[in-house]
Amino acid sequence: MSPSPQCRAVETKADRRLFNKLQRQIYAGDPNWVPPLWSVQDELVGFRPHPFYDENRCQAFIVTRGSEVVGRVVAIVNHGHNRRYGDRIGFFGFFECHDDVEAARELFFHAETWLRDQGLNAVRGPVNPSLNYDCGLLVDGFDTPPTFMIPYNRDYYESLLVRCGFAKVQDLFSYEASIDMLETLDPKLAFVIEEATRRFQVTCRPIDPKNFDADVRTFLHIYNESLQGTWGYVPLSTAEIDHQAKGLKHLIVPAMTSIAEIDGRPVGAGFGLLDYNPLIKKMNGNLFPFGWLRILLQKKRLKRLRMISSNVLPEYQKWGLGLVTLARVLPDAVTFGIQVGEFSWVLESNSLSRNTIVRAGGRKTKTHRIYDRVFEKAAGDE
Repeated sequence: MSPSPQCRAVETKADRRLFNKLQRQIYAGDPNWVPPLWSVQDELVGFRPHPFYDENRCQAFIVTRGSEVVGRVVAIVNHGHNRRYGDRIGFFGFFECHDDVEAARELFFHAETWLRDQGLNAVRGPVNPSLNYDCGLLVDGFDTPPTFMIPYNRDYYESLLVRCGFAKVQDLFSYEASIDMLETLDPKLAFVIEEATRRFQVTCRPIDPKNFDADVRTFLHIYNESLQGTWGYVPLSTAEIDHQAKGLKHLIVPAMTSIAEIDGRPVGAGFGLLDYNPLIKKMNGNLFPFGWLRILLQKKRLKRLRMISSNVLPEYQKWGLGLVTLARVLPDAVTFGIQVGEFSWVLESNSLSRNTIVRAGGRKTKTHRIYDRVFEKAAGDE
């Protein structure tokens, strides 16, 4: 008879190693899995300092059967979200588990208990650790590897969450398009690009390597301002912006970026990242000692581009300026040798962006899902 699952908080270095080791065990032999950048994940789960946790809190848990670790999760308090939306909701992320619903329930029971102690009454996820980072559970599109900074998981995870009482709250879609779409672009979209450029006398340029830090901060400022009305969005803090800019410095190819300006004022930004996952897989997620060198020397061989965002300040939205920023990137992507572009992720509730991508030739390839679960009232709760 198998021993009952036992859950505990991750408090020691040994437990942290077990937390990370489980991921390798679960995906052993899976050709589509790409390991995370381990040093980055250690920051995001709270094992090392990260500016997200300057204000917020988290607690990691592992669950064992006997001496074997069979599951893990991180419970997260996002004070910025709860202030912005008037919620008392907690979050979970970095969930991994064997196909063991009893172990999963034990994990979520302890995570819920910890979140209750923080004064919260519901839980949402997976977010790693917020919507500004990796998020969503893969529920469709298991046939191909994920692109850079897109989560991947075993196909039975959806069943585990549902059986633990979670229900869908929002889907996130990934769309793929061949670079050949330039030759068959919907004439109506081409007209929108031309008309928006003429109407606003907008000019577009790539990020300037000589002013890299300032331009990345400009992009992240536009990102923050443009998403104010987006479902679940919480702005990046100034410290997070600075941290993101530092982390992206060696990964950004300026030709894959676009800053739209009107009378010299930045009003929009398009941002693409090469799909570094083939390189990350070869170096097993280790940036040191030679991982960064591999990325710098081999990135010109990469043929896939992830368009992470095309953002426009609120007063210029719905005029086609987002398309203008993307149009600047496409010719440079062709010159670089990009063959496939992925637009990810796109919220299910963002029908305007989804319809535009489909009209431009995009094909939906993956669906990630965010789930909610309201806590059952405990004795003494009002």
